[in-house]
Amino acid sequence: MRVAPPDLPGAQTTDSPIDRALALLLANETEAALRWAAAAVERAPSMPSALVITCRLLEQMGRPEAAVEGFELAIRRAIDGANLPLAVAAIGDLRALGVDVRDDLDALASAFCQGSDRLTETEAPPPPLPNFEGFQPLSSFLTGPALTSKATQIVHTAKREYDDATGSEILLTAPLPLFSAMPKEALRDLVGAFEMITVPAGHCVIQEGEEGSEAYIVARGELEVLRSSGDDDGRPPILLARLVSGALFGEMALLSRAPRAASVVATRPSILLVAKREALEAVAEGRPEVAVELAAHCRRRMVANLGRTSPVLVAVPPQERTMLVERFETRIYEKGEKLVTQGQEATGLHLVASGRVAVVAHDGAESVVLTSLSPGETVGEVALVLRRKANADVIAVHPTVTLFLPREEFLSLVHDHPGVLHGLYMTAVRRDDETAIALDNAPAAIADDYVLL
Repeated sequence: MRVAPPDLPGAQTTDSPIDRALALLLANETEAALRWAAAAVERAPSMPSALVITCRLLEQMGRPEAAVEGFELAIRRAIDGANLPLAVAAIGDLRALGVDVRDDLDALASAFCQGSDRLTETEAPPPPLPNFEGFQPLSSFLTGPALTSKATQIVHTAKREYDDATGSEILLTAPLPLFSAMPKEALRDLVGAFEMITVPAGHCVIQEGEEGSEAYIVARGELEVLRSSGDDDGRPPILLARLVSGALFGEMALLSRAPRAASVVATRPSILLVAKREALEAVAEGRPEVAVELAAHCRRRMVANLGRTSPVLVAVPPQERTMLVERFETRIYEKGEKLVTQGQEATGLHLVASGRVAVVAHDGAESVVLTSLSPGETVGEVALVLRRKANADVIAVHPTVTLFLPREEFLSLVHDHPGVLHGLYMTAVRRDDETAIALDNAPAAIADDYVLL
């Protein structure tokens, strides 16, 4: 009976021989890395990450035929285990060897696309994790050709074991967010835009405050999302999330050039997929459904992230927040563009999803920067809730993405969830008072200089 590999999307990676092998590979300790990785394949031949690392090392040590065989097996094992990112990583290794990967991309897309016969809404229990108790790498007496011959033999044995199970029932998997919403050809082109990279523990993949233009998927490993405390008192950064196999991150860079809202640091040696904005835009140009699904996915992620901090979404029961996605419009503002203009009627409510905006009030010839607003905060609530014209401009300090709720949808929202109105009313009154106080005192900053920083 064919067994699904234990490299499951969403599963936290524990310390294992795979961590050791990947760390040694990154340190260019090729033979030592191969001893660990090949022994892991021998112990757990259904584990695609062990196959990927072993075959990468075999290729480096002059055994490209064995590497190709192992990468092909890793792709099939990853597909069986519903680990689309790791299958894409193995395809990337094959492509680097000059292999035609069109059939592999077709097989992957067929397995996970919309309407695939592998997809089921019934959640199956995960297979048991491999038992590495008492694990030992291959003997240190094995070096050079003897070592590569032993590793090649292990790959051949793993391949025969898989082939012997051919004909057993297809392993079913739950639909994957984003990917399983796409038809086969669109999914094929999307995953083909990703390239594979490997990073050591401690590597900063994304730096808070820097401009980014890439999106990432975790194929294997673990990373932390960290945000600075915002103070200068030396406090450590705030841990926002841990990312494991299958996680997509950095996707806000696909919508705008807003500075990164947090840092992402690898806590274990990790295999990642990366796609640049230009590559994804090229795919979306030829496959409009990719653009639609990416935009919808980013919008869902923004709502999920804002649900932890936004007063609008906190007041809505968690099970109903996903229904709000369709009410919001995604809006993108370049630096210096106005979200709200002083003296105009409110058209709706903005939730700042990324970037930063400045609130600037004008009193005659004097302009006063009242405050700046970061992700999670609302814009336009004063005019909307207090039913009057806006008392300040709101200007994008950086490229900024907001979730915009038109006035009519806002009225429907507060009708269904009165708690939203209460929270926004308190915010509106507080900010209105702050505006009056600021205009009565000396300006905190010259608005034009501030906005152009």
